[in-house]
Amino acid sequence: MIRRLLSGWIDRFEKTWSYDASYLRRMLAASPSSMLKFSFVSGMVQRRDVPTAALAAAGIAGTLAEDCGPCLQLTVDMAARNGVDPAVLRAILAGNEAAMGEDAAIGWRFATSVLERRLDAVDAARDAVLAHWGERGLVALSLTLTAARMYPTVKYAMGYGRACSRVIVAGEAAPAIRAPVLAA
Repeated sequence: MIRRLLSGWIDRFEKTWSYDASYLRRMLAASPSSMLKFSFVSGMVQRRDVPTAALAAAGIAGTLAEDCGPCLQLTVDMAARNGVDPAVLRAILAGNEAAMGEDAAIGWRFATSVLERRLDAVDAARDAVLAHWGERGLVALSLTLTAARMYPTVKYAMGYGRACSRVIVAGEAAPAIRAPVLAA
């Protein structure tokens, strides 16, 4: 029963997002209970606690740290469907803080400073998040960043991450910066 329900969910997910979720099918075949638990990852974020543009910036930064292909496109497509302006998405992908707007820039600075382990910058970025959205906002952005990294990491670990691809925003190619560099 659980396999059939999860298989149907994967079918709908693939169709909705034009995304190959073969790694999820493999996970389902091996361990339905693990697949079920994994399917709840993105639901751990209280999205109403932070503006959508800030969540998109943190999610894109986290995805860029792990992937430059279909997972990144999926993250961008989901942000667009949630109402993030295409110009803001292009600015986030380019790492252009001046063009992404205040909310996205705060989310971007927070995520990239965490990813790069720049402790002074993390403290300043965390303070900005707290000043704008409080503790709940900090939790939402932290979980968004973490969840964004989990999906491509699992996909690559299971052998399904293979190639970078062009990211499309509102029908046009959008160059993406290189992934934030993790500190050693």
